[in-house]
Amino acid sequence: MTLTSSRFVGYEQDRGIVQFLMQDGSKEIACAISTSAMDYLERGPQARPEQREAQFTRLRERIEAQAASKYRATEFEGTPPGIVLRSIDFRG
Repeated sequence: MTLTSSRFVGYEQDRGIVQFLMQDGSKEIACAISTSAMDYLERGPQARPEQREAQFTRLRERIEAQAASKYRATEFEGTPPGIVLRSIDFRG
């Protein structure tokens, strides 16, 4: 159960999330991070909608490391099951 980087899917403004995919071998794992979590990680002003992909790219290593941690802990949510990251996942 080792996740590797895959691809950015997109920003959903109405849901306040950025979606991305990771890979476990040939299996794609749907992942998402709240925009508030990304803003928390940067500790700066809230990013504008057109800045979300660039923000994700800057934070990608930390985001994917946390997604991999939740994956190893089998902390899946939703249907189909995926990984959802929130600000609390990056505290402490």
